[in-house]
Amino acid sequence: MPPRRQEPPMPTNQVELQQVIAAAIAQYATSQGGMSGSNSNNTGNNNNPPHGCTYKQFLDCKPVNFDGTGGAVSFVRWAEKTESVLRMSKCALDQQVTYISGLFVDGALSWWNLQVQTLGEAAAYALTWTELKELMRKKYCSRAEIQRLETEFWHLKMEGSKIAEYVQRFHDLSHVVPYMVTPEFKRIERFIWGLAPQIISMVTSSKPATITEAIDLSVALTEEAIRLNKFDEIEPKKKETHVESSGGNKRKFSNFKQGTGMVVKKGESNAPAQDSASGMKKGKGYMGAQPKCNSCQRHHSGRCGPKVCESCGKTGHSKDSCWATAGRGGQGGFGNRNNRGGAGNRLQGNQGGDGNRANHANQAGAMNRNQGNNQAGNNGGNGQRPGCFNCGDVGHYKRNCPELNQARGSVFNMEAREARQDPNVVTGTFPVNQRYASVLFDTGADYSFVSLEFKNMLGLAASKLDIPYSIELANGKLVEANEVIRGCVIELGEREFALDLLPVQLGSFEVVVGMDWLSSNKVEIVCHEKIIRIPTDDGETIVVHGEKRETPLRMISCLKARKCLQKGCVAFLAHIVDKKAAEPKIEDIPVVREYPEVFPEDLPGLPPQRQVEFHIDLVPGAAPVAKAPYRLAPSEMQELSTQLQELLDKGFIRPSFSPWGAPVLFVKKKDGSFRMCIDYRELNKLTIKNRYPLPRIDDLFDQLQGSSFYSKIDLRSGYHQLRIQEESIPKTAFRTRYGHYEFLVMSFGLTNAPAVFMDLMNRVCKSYLDKFVIVFIDDILIYSKTKAEHEQHLRAILELLKKEQLYAKFSKCEFWLREVQFLGHVVNGDGIHVDPTKIEAIKDWETPKTPTKIRQFLGLAGYYRRFIENFS
Repeated sequence: MPPRRQEPPMPTNQVELQQVIAAAIAQYATSQGGMSGSNSNNTGNNNNPPHGCTYKQFLDCKPVNFDGTGGAVSFVRWAEKTESVLRMSKCALDQQVTYISGLFVDGALSWWNLQVQTLGEAAAYALTWTELKELMRKKYCSRAEIQRLETEFWHLKMEGSKIAEYVQRFHDLSHVVPYMVTPEFKRIERFIWGLAPQIISMVTSSKPATITEAIDLSVALTEEAIRLNKFDEIEPKKKETHVESSGGNKRKFSNFKQGTGMVVKKGESNAPAQDSASGMKKGKGYMGAQPKCNSCQRHHSGRCGPKVCESCGKTGHSKDSCWATAGRGGQGGFGNRNNRGGAGNRLQGNQGGDGNRANHANQAGAMNRNQGNNQAGNNGGNGQRPGCFNCGDVGHYKRNCPELNQARGSVFNMEAREARQDPNVVTGTFPVNQRYASVLFDTGADYSFVSLEFKNMLGLAASKLDIPYSIELANGKLVEANEVIRGCVIELGEREFALDLLPVQLGSFEVVVGMDWLSSNKVEIVCHEKIIRIPTDDGETIVVHGEKRETPLRMISCLKARKCLQKGCVAFLAHIVDKKAAEPKIEDIPVVREYPEVFPEDLPGLPPQRQVEFHIDLVPGAAPVAKAPYRLAPSEMQELSTQLQELLDKGFIRPSFSPWGAPVLFVKKKDGSFRMCIDYRELNKLTIKNRYPLPRIDDLFDQLQGSSFYSKIDLRSGYHQLRIQEESIPKTAFRTRYGHYEFLVMSFGLTNAPAVFMDLMNRVCKSYLDKFVIVFIDDILIYSKTKAEHEQHLRAILELLKKEQLYAKFSKCEFWLREVQFLGHVVNGDGIHVDPTKIEAIKDWETPKTPTKIRQFLGLAGYYRRFIENFS
């Protein structure tokens, strides 16, 4: 009798129960380890052996936690590090996701828990590392984030001498968007393009063959440039807004601001070289190499030069006695009028003084343009008596200055054309109170002025001055000004500036901006470049470009050209080619050339009787409505006469005796021609609406999945290809200067026209709808998967149009496309995308600041929610 198997004693308390469970788990783990050990001998050199590793071994390889912050770059770094840990720890495939999920913290952990809830715990932990990584890539490398990094990479540049930071960021972005630097020569070119200007030419000339060679060379050249202090010689660039005058002929900048007539571009521009004597920069210590002078406390070498006024930049006086701030209290307005006397006052009250010399470039009389130049006098230094405020010399005052008494350059009655040719004058055309004005920026004028003609266009009332002013023009004539127009606004770029203007009789210019505005806004005028710079409170600098001097082309003889070449002059041979693509011809397009009758130059006449006719049903009790014709411009009257005659010749309209009558107006088409429209709003109010459904655009696009070839057909004046029922014709009557007419075909502007025409097209194309054609009113899109299929589909639709006598406009049709724009979207083999030209209104929408504006913006942008991840 076999011995009885002894059963283990039953645990009698909680402690014994836990011991039994622990022993059982240990025994099971030992047996599993032995099995996997035996199996491992049969697996060969498998990178992921079935036995895998323990979680402790995984952590010993020092994996990095992931919190979901840092964007795409941070995710790519973490994924590469994690893959390295998986290789080192020899983690089994079925262990990878379980172990990796233990690295999630904060936001990433919340995201993972959501995935577990959505997929189910078993399915979530059954994912492979590749599948998990793809899920995370969709979450943390969104298209918007990738586009932002593409833009950053495109504009990535080395800041100062920070070569290490530049190289690091270059590598990070190369990993995220590798297609921007593929193949290798593009990577090298992209890297060199962003280097500092001190070393870029040397790296380019060395022609590095690999990116490593380019980086090593750049680091070495940067260290050498730092040793030679080359990076200290260049002042950091300031952000500037460039504004070009509306009157200029140049198109130098890219972003055109609609409605202002100004071209605006935000970017960087080289700041003017700073004088060594004034090397102190705002908010920073001195960065130059000049020693500090113990006498004037400035940085320069050699003896001290003449002191320069901090207000107007001239020599011979200090800021306290500067005429530019005298009588203004530094405010640049018309507030303090007490200090009238003195040699420095050029705009005087009637109490007397030395007279006014508000020089305007377009006034009759002598004009001096030496005001803007900083000339060094020999009266600088402490203890010397002040000199002339005009030229800086000692020995005379400004009223006796010989330079003021000499008329130099263009002196009498300078007109706008002469001002543009004068290198010392900055002029332009800018909006003043939303009215374009020719503006002169004049350092020779104490205050700002407006012409008497332009004054009436400002829309502001003038207020009386406490004391009338006598303004001495450049020709010596005294003009009295006893009023000022306050609160005017001049627009420069995207900024608006307040401006007070004195109305006086001017010449060619409508507004003269004087020293009151220039000094209060700390404006810097660069005459030879025809620009002014205006610093703003946020550190940005607005650069206003005046009208440039017109330089005509100079023709030289062949003999002179040969001599120039012999002297080594550089010559460029240019050949002008018209790159405009030739207009396609119907005979050049396969299949289409077989159906020329579908594409006539114009509609042949009245359309045939069709399955559907347009009719107008009125609400009960409706009475006829007749409105007087609208007033039209002479050009529109001519267009009306022409189009009426064309419609009569085609038979689309006829004279009418109807009690109904709607006015006519014109709408400009994209090609510049005019479309005649009838204002049927009163008739539409009395019409019973046709509820025939128009198709949803997203439903139409769902049919395009998997297609690769497209053709688009646009019917010619589609509405005119459908007749109106005889009893409804009188209701379409319209009144014009040339008579009373009514339509025999469906007209634009009738409320039920889209629904009725959609009904017709659905009946005509019923057998092909949602198979290889979609129709939206008068737009037809044919789609196919292969070229052979597309030939059959295109021929079928053209045959159908020929049979139904529906005609298309060839110039608006497109055939055999791999990508097509249809109903505001771009369709190709990769799917459906938003047409960039259709979202300009969203991109240019002003930041909403009220609940109503926010709702308006969301309503506009909401249509594109299907293309925007996490829109809600």
